[in-house]
Amino acid sequence: MLTAAVRSAQTLRSRIFLLSPANASGIKGQRLLNPTGRCELAVRLRDSGAPLGEVYRFISSLYFRGKLDYAEKFKNPPDGVAGIYIITGAGLMLPETVVTLNDLHRISSTFIDAKNLEYRRPLESDLLRLRELAGYDTDVVLLGSIATPKYIAPIRRVFGQRLLFPSNFLGLGDMSRGSILLRCCSQGSELAYSPVETIVSSVSRSQV
Repeated sequence: MLTAAVRSAQTLRSRIFLLSPANASGIKGQRLLNPTGRCELAVRLRDSGAPLGEVYRFISSLYFRGKLDYAEKFKNPPDGVAGIYIITGAGLMLPETVVTLNDLHRISSTFIDAKNLEYRRPLESDLLRLRELAGYDTDVVLLGSIATPKYIAPIRRVFGQRLLFPSNFLGLGDMSRGSILLRCCSQGSELAYSPVETIVSSVSRSQV
């Protein structure tokens, strides 16, 4: 957690969050992707659609729910810019974006890998557009994995040292991270962040 001085410094800076998506290949995701699924959200997806944030929260009721709740509580975007974006196979999407069953199939079928241009090109295009909108004094906090290049490679290319990651997340699994995020929300205590560049460099040195 943050000291009072660090918390004050963080609060003064504009801050937006990038959330990794929920994995739709699990049991809950398949319940929604099933064209004959009978749960209320599956029916809405087929009929009129549902907000992407709600869909992912259903699929991942601890980790993604924690990420979304935390980002909603601690976002501090500049005027005219959304505070939360979800990384998908179709680029960045807002949590409130209404998606249909066909949309969910489309964004879930794209292989999320830094080497996959079908994934990387729309993401980098959206990131560049976001950088222009947010300006150069806005920090970007990634709530997602930094263990592979799939998220950090394209985001670091655009945001560099402004890409941050919760220090408390290092070495923890998704369930533990989700619990921490929800506890922070209930306590009103924000996590400390470190530049991803610093974390990756430190890990690389330790493995030499």
